[in-house]
Amino acid sequence: MSTTMTRGPYQGVVQILQFNWRMYAATTAALVGCWIAAVLLPATGRIALLIASAPAALWLATSLAVSHYVYDRFPLYDLRWLECALVRTPRRWLNVHSGWDETSELLDSVFPGADGQTADIFDAQVMTEPSIRQAHRLNRGTMKAKQTRYDALPFEAGTFDAAFAIFAAHELRRHDQRVQLFREIARILAAGGEFVLIEHARDWRNFLAFGPGFLHFFSPRAWRSVARGAGLIVRTEFRMTPFVRVYLLRRPQ
Repeated sequence: MSTTMTRGPYQGVVQILQFNWRMYAATTAALVGCWIAAVLLPATGRIALLIASAPAALWLATSLAVSHYVYDRFPLYDLRWLECALVRTPRRWLNVHSGWDETSELLDSVFPGADGQTADIFDAQVMTEPSIRQAHRLNRGTMKAKQTRYDALPFEAGTFDAAFAIFAAHELRRHDQRVQLFREIARILAAGGEFVLIEHARDWRNFLAFGPGFLHFFSPRAWRSVARGAGLIVRTEFRMTPFVRVYLLRRPQ
């Protein structure tokens, strides 16, 4: 069975626009207003206003270009590399998402003989940003998910051989919330079980791509700190594109 989704050529960037349309609309309106005002100003003021608005215009373009590269051009949704990355093929796995699920069906294809389950940790009281609320409303995940709290996963200790959180854990904005989620994942993993975390990084590459929006992500050091706080070991980490990082974490034996 193929592990690559049938996706439109611009599906990823269209989804980014759907989730963040308020931000893009407000930025575009502000830029148009600046450019109209610039026409009415003397030359010095016009140049100053155009220079001041240039970063916003640049980040508007680069954020969409990078999103298109990551989600549409790069084979992000081919997860067959997990077969080699994990120490052992899981018999039971859990995929954690925060209201938007594009990967559970793919994981089911990668591990066809395993018992896979999905947990949706979306919490409107905790995850208040408009983009994740919009994503939750549009969610079309095909695998039925257990709706649960991030700090109280409804599974017994040692249930799963592997767990996954793919572009999901950063929606918990506070460090202590992320530690609580990771502790729950450590609890439900069997001894030696593995946790695969995939996230954008708060680094200079994502700053160049997304401007101030890079603050929505967290640094590798922050994720390592969360792992340590939950008693998980960082087995390895690597880049998947210049903008996305993979962390392979393990519960101690």
